[in-house]
Amino acid sequence: MLPFTYSRASSADDAIAAVQKQQGAKFLGGGTNLVDLMKMGVEQPSALVEITRLPFADIEERAGGVRIGAMARNSAVANHPLIRERYPVLAQALLSGASPQIRNAATVGGNLLQRTRCFYFYDPSYRECNKRVPGSGCAAIQGYNRIHAVLGASDHCVATHPSDMAVGLAALDAKISVRGPQGERTIPFAEFYRLPGDTPHLETDLKAGEMITAIDLPAAAPGRSQYLKVRDRNSYAFALVSAAAVLNVDADRRILDARIALGGVAPKPWRIPAAEQALRGKPATDSTFSEAAEILVQGAKALRYNGFKVELARRTTVRALSSAAAG
Repeated sequence: MLPFTYSRASSADDAIAAVQKQQGAKFLGGGTNLVDLMKMGVEQPSALVEITRLPFADIEERAGGVRIGAMARNSAVANHPLIRERYPVLAQALLSGASPQIRNAATVGGNLLQRTRCFYFYDPSYRECNKRVPGSGCAAIQGYNRIHAVLGASDHCVATHPSDMAVGLAALDAKISVRGPQGERTIPFAEFYRLPGDTPHLETDLKAGEMITAIDLPAAAPGRSQYLKVRDRNSYAFALVSAAAVLNVDADRRILDARIALGGVAPKPWRIPAAEQALRGKPATDSTFSEAAEILVQGAKALRYNGFKVELARRTTVRALSSAAAG
């Protein structure tokens, strides 16, 4: 770990100014991902600006929905009555992630910004990683790529996004509030993450000096939901495939509305509007769900070791939708 300076911000404006002042400076929230990456030599910030004491930890009703402050801890969000009652798919997703100890420390803002768990990204001894060293190549494409992306990847990067929470937020049509040198703005969740293309080191729509201040959830949609995570072991493991399903079914078992997002299969939570449209007006049956699942995985490109993910994504989608329909 290289030497760095440390300071604690007393306001959001102070934090933004401090990060802008020194090249290579980073905001520090819970640190559950950033500090690990610093220990590994993947991240080498010149300065850390702690923001955990900024007034962004509240969870409150706002404009018919709920606002979650970026400094709220994952465990606090997962167990909050407003989230458990109105947005159970988000609570389920959060409780599926990491260990209780990490959820107690991790912030929701940091959760959104956590980096991929690609083996080659995490190990600087592998020089070929376009996320760490743009233009160096991608060792995972020809390497051991069992956990890597089958959707949305490129010839420059096949890493997946690791967040469970982000998959739930994608299905809920959340919005992200940010503040930076140019003031405040709101980013629709679908536009927050970037696909790798030929610039995989640019992962989000955040601009230099911007920090996440809140996540805004719209009014809870009618219906039921389910978060389903498939992993190698039951605790503290990242998803091979996950699915967040929100489904509104009438008394005749006809689908009125549907939202479905996949995790573990792409560089960002994977949501295809055409798959949701294919569900609306159809009967809530496994056959209908299979049609939507097929649309979700269209264009999937398997690598040497991860071809199983395509079928696993289909089955996980069907099961999550079936569970949501059954309540």
